Amino acid sequence: MTLAPGLRANILIMVEREDTAIRVGSGDVPVLGTPRLLSFAEGVTVKAVQRYLEPGQTSVGTRVELEHRVPSPVGMHVEISAELTDVDGRRLGFAITAVDKTGRLVATGRIERVVVDRERFLAAL
Repeated sequence: MTLAPGLRANILIMVEREDTAIRVGSGDVPVLGTPRLLSFAEGVTVKAVQRYLEPGQTSVGTRVELEHRVPSPVGMHVEISAELTDVDGRRLGFAITAVDKTGRLVATGRIERVVVDRERFLAAL
């Protein structure tokens, strides 16, 4: 199968103390920190396309737009989903959603990634 719109992935997390804004340095409240939410969201985009990439390829993040709408306390379960919405050459666009176990929309966003040759990418460092 090739990379095509419609590929999806999701993860279910439980907010832990190490995920809080206090722990990641993005605030002083014990709720899911936006940097951790973004990290989970990027991980889901990788998961959505990883098995469809050619051997030696990987994808790297290039652009993020994330609206963190409501707080999620420690212990809350949050499902983070990514859907590949567009493919333009090597550029991949994903829609992101995060919903907590009560059904509240925690976050929405868009993440763009670019498919690269892993060895060539690393050699350029």
